[in-house]
This record gives sequence, C-alpha cells and structure tokens, in this order.
Amino acid sequence: MTGDQILGLVMLFGMITVIFVGFPISFTLLFLGLAFGCIGLGADLTFNLAYLQIWGTMKDEVFPAVPLFIFMGFMTEQAGLMERLFAALRNLLAPVRGSLYLAVILTATIFAMATGVVGAAVTVLGIMAAPMMIKAGYDARLSSGAIAAGGTLGILIPPSVMLVVMGPTMGVPVNLLYSAAFGPGFLLASMYIVYTLVRSFINPSLGPPVPKEDRITDPLVIIKEVIVGVLPLALLIGFTLGTILAGMATPTEAAACGASGATLLALCYGKLSFKVLRNAAVMTLMTAGVVILLAVASNVFGAVFTKLGTAQVITQALAAIPLPDIWKLVVIMIAIFLLGWPFEWPAIVLVFLPIVLPVVETLQLGMSKLDMLLWFGALTAVNLQTAFLSPPVAMSAYYLRNVVPQWSLGLIYRGMGDFMIIQVICLVLVVFFPDIVLWLPRSLK
Repeated sequence: MTGDQILGLVMLFGMITVIFVGFPISFTLLFLGLAFGCIGLGADLTFNLAYLQIWGTMKDEVFPAVPLFIFMGFMTEQAGLMERLFAALRNLLAPVRGSLYLAVILTATIFAMATGVVGAAVTVLGIMAAPMMIKAGYDARLSSGAIAAGGTLGILIPPSVMLVVMGPTMGVPVNLLYSAAFGPGFLLASMYIVYTLVRSFINPSLGPPVPKEDRITDPLVIIKEVIVGVLPLALLIGFTLGTILAGMATPTEAAACGASGATLLALCYGKLSFKVLRNAAVMTLMTAGVVILLAVASNVFGAVFTKLGTAQVITQALAAIPLPDIWKLVVIMIAIFLLGWPFEWPAIVLVFLPIVLPVVETLQLGMSKLDMLLWFGALTAVNLQTAFLSPPVAMSAYYLRNVVPQWSLGLIYRGMGDFMIIQVICLVLVVFFPDIVLWLPRSLK
C-alpha cells in the first residue's frame, strides 16, 4: 500500500472513531475530508475537488425532489390527514384483537407513501396512538415497537427521500428504484402486521379490542370516515407515485405536484392557514438542510477518499474474498448492517456504497446489471431501515420518547429489538428471493 492509501485508511478509521464519540456527522466528514486531503493531495487539489463535488451536488436534477417530498409529508401531517387516516382505520377495525397495532401499521404504511420523512410519522403516531394503547391496556413493549417500526417504513416505501439520493449515486433511474422498493416495503409491513396480530390472538391481554364505550357503532359514520380519511390521501399518493412509476413525470415534477396537492387538501379540509404553511416550510427547510448538508459533506469526503486510492484497495480486497458471489453479497449486507448502527443513511449511501458498487457489478448471479443494481439498492434500503431502530443512533426511539414520556428509553429499545429481528428475516428473504424486488421493475420496463 502507498502512503496515500494508508492515509485514507487512517482517515476512514478516524471518521468512525470521531462519530462514535458523538460529533456531528456532517461536520466530521467535511473537516476530515478537507484536512486529510490537504495532507495527502495538497490544498489546491483538495479545494478544487471540494468545489466540484459541491457544485455537482447542487446541479443534480434529482435533488430538488428532496425538499418537495419533505414539504409534501409535513403539509399532510400539518393538515391532520394522518389523524383522519388513523381515526378511520381505528374505528373500522375496533372489534378486532390487536386492532390498534393493525391501525398503527396500516396508517404508517399508507402515510409512508405520502412522505419520505421518518421523524414526522413516528412523532404523530406516538401522539395519536400511544395514549389510546395505554388506555386500552395494550402491552407497552409491543406498542412502542409497532409505532417505532411502522414509522420507519417511510425510509423504504416510496417516495422515500433516501431512494431519491440513492438513485443518482448508483446510476439507476429513481422511478425503477421506487418500483423495486415496493415489494420489500409491503412485505415488511405485512410481516409487522402478522407478528402483532398473531401475538394478540395467542395472548389477548397484549392487544385487546378497543373498549366498546370508545367505539363508533354506526356503519354509515364509519364508512363516511373511511372515505373522507382514506380516499383523498390515496388519490394524492396514486397521482404522485403513479406518474413516477409510469415514467410520465420525473421525481422532481411529481414531487412538485404532490406538494401542491397536499397544500390543496389542507385547504379543502379547512386546515390551511399561514401558521400551518409556515410550520411546514420551516420544518422542510430544517430537514432538507440536514439531508443536503450531509450529501455535500459525504461527497467531499468520498471524493478525497477515492483520490487517495484507499477505496480501490478496499474494493479489491472485497472482490478477492474466497467466497461464492452470493455470499460476497451477504458479507456486504452484514457490513452495511453494522455501519447502520453508528452512521446515518446519507453517509452510508454517499461514502460507502460507491466503494462496494464495483464489487456488486461484477457478481455473477444470473441477472442483468440493471436488475442487480435495483436488487442491491432495495436490499440496502431494507438494511438501512434498521439504522432507525438500532442504538446508539436509533432516532425513532428518541422521537417516540419525546412524545410518550411514560415509556422509558430502555422499554422502547426492547420493543424495537423485536421488530429488528423481523427486519433481518425480511432482508434474508429478499437476498435469497430476488423476485420480491424485481417483479415490478421488470413489468414496468
């Protein structure tokens, strides 16, 4: 190994160490990239690289979809659409054991298709569902796990912001990557539902039906609530995602239409006001700023890391592992799973994926290069969803703890741990049954 390659390894391990200590990821990546770049490449080349990476990121035609999808999600949340959806499903399913688990996961799944933001979904679900679950005598561990895990579906099910960023990084169309994520996303949601319902039927005390005094018994009222709560949101989702999957609109164009549609729905429901619009805009600015700053910092770090030559060394080492190709893929998935514990998804997508992509492209697993990349992208998305449920980051736990102080952080962690096992099982299924991912992209080609 050359001196620059060794310097790159020091840079990589330094990043991992500093982030474990607790320093902000964006500033750590940017500082280390510039500092080690100046040492190994010289100041002029390093700042030229940084300038080109920042300018290239800002010119990317897909990135404007990020704040638009985030605004769409925050506007639907500010307009109370999630509350209406949850109330409709809760009243419809009230007589069923585990009905609140089912309502939470179905609400999270549907709402995930209207927003790629995890924090908003977990927070709103915690505010709405947790008091009802506590009052109905639901198991606190299972309840916290269902809310936290259900809320993280937004990172996997389109229009996931993570997939918007991942598409250009991997060099695949975002619409095909979206279609590849639907199968694993719905499979995972179904596994959550089956798990909670089976446990509720085996042990009714974990999830009893909603108390009769808290139910709406008039069928016409229930039907009206379902129509008002579900149909408008379903139309918004169908229009936004349908145009992307059909290739009729780019992700940015569809996101703009979705943001406008969410604002129009808020107006129709009588929820649109200057305060609501301002809140949605401010939260969009804060969230999108964090995502884009992470993207810029990761690109600068990745460019310096690659220029030092260390990325090529790691790629060659992975390719030389004496294992069948399918097990090389498993090794990569295990590495991404472990990286998801200390790192947020932008750092993994923008720094680590480019290192392993050349290895993935050489795997001989009986499919085309595009199918391989789509499959790998969906696998990575399922894998990175565990990052929201795994300590020490586990942002879902902190979102939930803030709005449900009755549940301790340890209890929430234990609840999320049960659902992490389900995620790992889903990941294994997707590894060994690629058609779960590829059936929809192949039908759209």
